[in-house]
Amino acid sequence: MNGQNCEVAMGQTLTLILELVSRQEVEVSAHGYDEMADDGILLEEALAGVPQAVEVEDYPLYYKGPCVLALQRDGKGNPIHVVWGIPKNASSPAIVVTVYRPDPKRWSDDFMRRKS
Repeated sequence: MNGQNCEVAMGQTLTLILELVSRQEVEVSAHGYDEMADDGILLEEALAGVPQAVEVEDYPLYYKGPCVLALQRDGKGNPIHVVWGIPKNASSPAIVVTVYRPDPKRWSDDFMRRKS
């Protein structure tokens, strides 16, 4: 696959997630609820941050269905990472797989790249 085709594929998952969230077609995994509670993040914050979400990593061919790691902001403007998924062979709903506050020791200053 050449770089041009790669660029076309990037962002499609997040675009679908944006559409599903705008239609309120969203579910949260048990793990997602646990992680939000652990980090003090409200579901409303994760949902409100979707329009400004920035794709960090896209996994369009993930075996459980396409998913994307997005950088979003909580209600106070602090960075949060949200992994969104869409069930395999389905077009809905958007699934909140997990939500967490990225560890600055493990992520670049802009929270877009993992440190080696």
